[in-house]
Amino acid sequence: MPEHARFPALEERSLLERVAPGLAFAAPPVPKLPATPQPDLAVPALARGCAPSSFTGARHPIDREGLRARGFIVPGDLVTALLEEFRLVKRQIMLAAAESRAGIGAPHGERILIASSHTGEGKTWCAVNLALAIAAEKDNEVLLVDADFAKPSVLSTLGLPSGPGLMDVLADPARAVEDCVLGTDVAGLYVLPAGRTTHSDTEFLAASRAAQVFERLSAQAPNRVIIFDSPPVLAASPAAELASIVGQALVVVRAERTGEAALKDTISLLSGCEDIKLLLNGVQFSPTGRRFGSYYGYGG
Repeated sequence: MPEHARFPALEERSLLERVAPGLAFAAPPVPKLPATPQPDLAVPALARGCAPSSFTGARHPIDREGLRARGFIVPGDLVTALLEEFRLVKRQIMLAAAESRAGIGAPHGERILIASSHTGEGKTWCAVNLALAIAAEKDNEVLLVDADFAKPSVLSTLGLPSGPGLMDVLADPARAVEDCVLGTDVAGLYVLPAGRTTHSDTEFLAASRAAQVFERLSAQAPNRVIIFDSPPVLAASPAAELASIVGQALVVVRAERTGEAALKDTISLLSGCEDIKLLLNGVQFSPTGRRFGSYYGYGG
């Protein structure tokens, strides 16, 4: 397995173990930074409190009851073990994004692909929860892109209305991507739907128009993080193409389900991304281990 995609070593697990519902995060190797003065990793000047988002469309309420019933993070609810877990996951993501902006890490670290080998391994669940966790940041906004073009589910998960999306933008140069982005009633959370169904999604992603659109989305706001909910890597070719335009890829690995051969094939297909991390889902750790959330009185 490539060194840049690995499960945590024993000493890392002591810091990154998860309890309910069971996530484990494989942190990337610690970068070797130069001895010369390093770039400033401070928050970009255009933080949320300093400048409005370039997305100015109508805001739609998300389905909090639906999220709660299906075990997602719910904005405004009490602190839970799940929220604490994704807080730790997002901190690794945000650090890599900050390093990328400072010219240290891989380019486009603000773009994150959430992928899995097959369906049913929890990639959309992780993508939505990660987006909700990042939206809580005071200095950042997050754009969640539904890039599972054949079977999009982000809108239904969040209870948002359907509308044109990424594929419509890529197919029509006259359509502005900003016009397709949906605002939500969660401060800092925006969603770009998948858009029209097409058999040419991979070709659209490989075209120069796609690179221009993604550069525009990244350049509009230095404080923006873009999360792509990918189709299953071994089931649809767009995932490999998406890997070439992001700076980070999180591969969701379902405990007791994702096979080693499938995982190796997945990582190989995503090799266009320089920074691949593994997110282990569905893990049951020892009951004597850490229990996030109990500190706040909500962990039971």
